[in-house]
Amino acid sequence: MLRLTSRTAWLLVLFLAIAVAAPAANVLRLSSAVVPGTGLKIEEMGDDFEASDWKWHPNGPKASRNLDRRERLPGGVSENELWYESTYRGRPDLVRRVGTPLGGVFGSKGSLLIRTLHSGVPGRRTRTSQQDDLIFGGGSRFGTFIDVKHRPNFQVHVYLPPWKYWDKITDTSLGIRCDIEGRPWKTLTKKLFTNRISSQTKTYWPGFFIQFNSPDDPRYGFSEPSALIIMRADERGEDVVGPEIKRTGWWTFGMSFTPDGRVHYYASPGVDRLKSRDRIGSFFPYSCRARKFNSFFFNVISRNDAKHWSTPWVIDNPYVHVATRSSLARKSRSSRTR
Repeated sequence: MLRLTSRTAWLLVLFLAIAVAAPAANVLRLSSAVVPGTGLKIEEMGDDFEASDWKWHPNGPKASRNLDRRERLPGGVSENELWYESTYRGRPDLVRRVGTPLGGVFGSKGSLLIRTLHSGVPGRRTRTSQQDDLIFGGGSRFGTFIDVKHRPNFQVHVYLPPWKYWDKITDTSLGIRCDIEGRPWKTLTKKLFTNRISSQTKTYWPGFFIQFNSPDDPRYGFSEPSALIIMRADERGEDVVGPEIKRTGWWTFGMSFTPDGRVHYYASPGVDRLKSRDRIGSFFPYSCRARKFNSFFFNVISRNDAKHWSTPWVIDNPYVHVATRSSLARKSRSSRTR
């Protein structure tokens, strides 16, 4: 007998309601998932950290608008003006180019270390988990976005250090996120019933979190260290638990965005190209259909107790591709040939 999960049943009811009530031409057609790394790489929408003079400029105390409404401009920025401090949460305390750890991408000599200690309001300890954000802003130089009809996709290689270097607390430690604009299902359902097109849009931030399960945390009964990949988010806005990580070292994470508005999540150990079998989930996060890809960013989480640093995270070669050529991709390619 077929057993349906609550999420599957919820989606089934939603699609059946739309199919019955809407004209056939308005019924949503699902697109095939795109493996991250597919298509033309947009050189300006990423960083390989190979420049030996790569530098980060903190520019004073960090922002904490999420806690005290203060942005403390001008904010941190990288020398190449590709990376920026979040004016909402602030930047990681340590942003530094380092040598690529063993087993990384062939030929790579540089990667980026991100780590934080004081993750809340500067000078104030909360002794509760807070996060800092490192935002890729290179795409802003185009003054545009990538429409999902071009099937934008993003991937990054992440080095998970040996367990002994992780902050010894069971908690979320790293976020890998994208900035997306979409149209909520409520609007779409109303459109399908009334044939009225709404301009309502919503910005949301789907992605991955890596949660450490620490055997040294007395609150839980873990006998050995491991981590979980958590996907944000399903149609109800709830986080979805993905595969367990028992092997540290390099991992590759990716997300793709298809014309039907879904977000597809991929993860695999190592730095080899992602494959179809590496897909671990596909959702309409927050019951939204994605329409525009804007950028990507990373969250680093610490206890904010002035004692315990976050886990040291190393990232390499975060890049955006487009599976269907767009004017942005053509501009990117032509700029490289001049």
